[in-house]
Amino acid sequence: MSDISVRLPDGKTLAVPHGSTVLAVAEQIGPGLAKAALAGRIDGELVDLRQPLRDDVALEIVTSRDDAAGELIRHSAEHVMADAVKQLFPDAQIDVGRSDHSEKFQYDFLVDRPFTPEDIERIEKRMQDILGQGQGFEREIVSREEARRVLSSMGEELKLSRLEDIPDEAEITLYRHGDFVDLCRGPHVQSTSQIGAVKLTEVSGSYFRGDESGPKLQRIYGTAFASAKELRQHLQRLEEARKRDHRRVGVDLELFHLDALAPGSPFYLPKGMTVYNGLVDFVRSLYPRYGYQEVMTPQLCRAELYKISGHYDMFREDMYFFEGSDDEEEIGVKATNCPGHCQIFGIGLRSYRDLPLRFAEFSRLHRNERSGTLSGLARVRSMAQDDAHIFCEPEQVTAEVDSFFEMVREIYEALGLEGVEIAVSTRPEESLGDPQDWEQAEKMLVESVERAGYPCKIKPGDAAFYGPKVEADFRDVLGRAWTLATIQIDMAMPARFGLKYVGRDGESHQPAMLHRAILGSLERFMALLIEHTGGDFPFWLAPLQVAVLPISSDQAGHARAVERKLRDAGIRVELDDRSETLGFKIREAELQKVPLSLVIGEKEQADGTVTPRLRKSKKKKFESLGIDELVSQLAKNVAERRMGPFV
Repeated sequence: MSDISVRLPDGKTLAVPHGSTVLAVAEQIGPGLAKAALAGRIDGELVDLRQPLRDDVALEIVTSRDDAAGELIRHSAEHVMADAVKQLFPDAQIDVGRSDHSEKFQYDFLVDRPFTPEDIERIEKRMQDILGQGQGFEREIVSREEARRVLSSMGEELKLSRLEDIPDEAEITLYRHGDFVDLCRGPHVQSTSQIGAVKLTEVSGSYFRGDESGPKLQRIYGTAFASAKELRQHLQRLEEARKRDHRRVGVDLELFHLDALAPGSPFYLPKGMTVYNGLVDFVRSLYPRYGYQEVMTPQLCRAELYKISGHYDMFREDMYFFEGSDDEEEIGVKATNCPGHCQIFGIGLRSYRDLPLRFAEFSRLHRNERSGTLSGLARVRSMAQDDAHIFCEPEQVTAEVDSFFEMVREIYEALGLEGVEIAVSTRPEESLGDPQDWEQAEKMLVESVERAGYPCKIKPGDAAFYGPKVEADFRDVLGRAWTLATIQIDMAMPARFGLKYVGRDGESHQPAMLHRAILGSLERFMALLIEHTGGDFPFWLAPLQVAVLPISSDQAGHARAVERKLRDAGIRVELDDRSETLGFKIREAELQKVPLSLVIGEKEQADGTVTPRLRKSKKKKFESLGIDELVSQLAKNVAERRMGPFV
């Protein structure tokens, strides 16, 4: 066969024999690059170094400097861990690894007994030995029969089950290093020597295929980097993340309680409700200006509603259904607001003069998340969203998306969220609606993102089944991306519900429909905000904004007067009149993350003043202030939702 053309990132082209591997191309470019190569990238997709090239391509060689390097290294370290486990526990069966290697790797194992801390130490030490051997990774394309023969000979019953999940038309690949072999899509690095440092971090229980009635497995988590320095830095970030873990901070600050009797459904304590209601009230306060009307839809509806919307067929296992009083009646617990909002739009005759119609709702939603996926407030079964649905004329969609970005900026600025990344998620394999309509909608969203001044990333195939969407991702202290604000064009639901309005031409038309959220799930947003701030909330949102600290009981009367004035102004305040030292009271206020403490001693009592003390300031103590002046300034900053008590 004739040579094929490989175009490099610098614009140069190479002619290489048909079937040459990515690694062979790297070797042709230069031995240094070949030695450093971890993988290739074709049309934005990572490919294995051993993958043969059959057509003309644009190729990029991925090295440790690439953003994707960490994922490749961790995926490869995952196989090294499984190898170490099999060497130490030959009867162990391997299930699957992790699909997301952005920060860690994992494998599930079927073993006779749970792993002990001593076992984990032995496994990690054996991994180090394997890394030192510099074993190369080999990629092998096999038939289904050959894969079945290999896995059967190894006694890997779980893997044989997973083999049946692979579609008939899909390519089946095995990866080997040393004596270890596993069923895997890859890609993997060249050699175990390119995995610079590994650390096993935790062990937990899991179930095969997430089925609690199936075999119970042991899951080992770990992480890996190109160098020991990068690993140390990551572990330091992990330690900081542990300090900020919302499950820990939430308990320390008495925000919420998690109980095994209500899995996935948090108990909000008074201080937590203050933060929760503060977020809701803030978003709600913007609704009149942005043209939203609040509605409330039923918690329980007949299954027919969700059959019309498409949720019954697409997400039935993720919803709660039960029999009604009539044996033939099936009732669904509300998991999303959109079907109900469509029902409201369909009430009565709608005209183009009514549009856009923007329905917003904060009511509770319930989703049947698997018990193993529940995580504090970040993954729950009971939640609320700052949810809204916009019904408009097709030509009004662009203006609505522009308005969405204005609202996002206003809310995130008040909450101190910076560095938001914007992406457009495109059509998944299973979707509703015409592919051409999807393509047009995706193009419009990309243009809206760019018009708003953001670089636009693309998340291929990541949209929900009913339409493309814009996602605002925020990165936490570990660099993990959390999707918060979204706006999504619905390509199917208006037609499924038969929604119509009378247009400017007097004819009947189908409205465009947008799904919109700014905070997203309030529970998940609170988890993010707690970890982002470490519990040091913006002053206007803090559950306790001011602590009044009299030095002795002699100042109790003046302290109570200060407390009363602050309460009358709507400031959340607490008087600490215990017979403790001032230092003790200050430390208590610091631990409770109270933004502002007001110290009252003999001088302050005599002058009718207070001495402010800021928790988050290099200048801890300020000059004394008159009470009325202070109250006025604090009330103004709360009303304007300022980050701190003083501007």
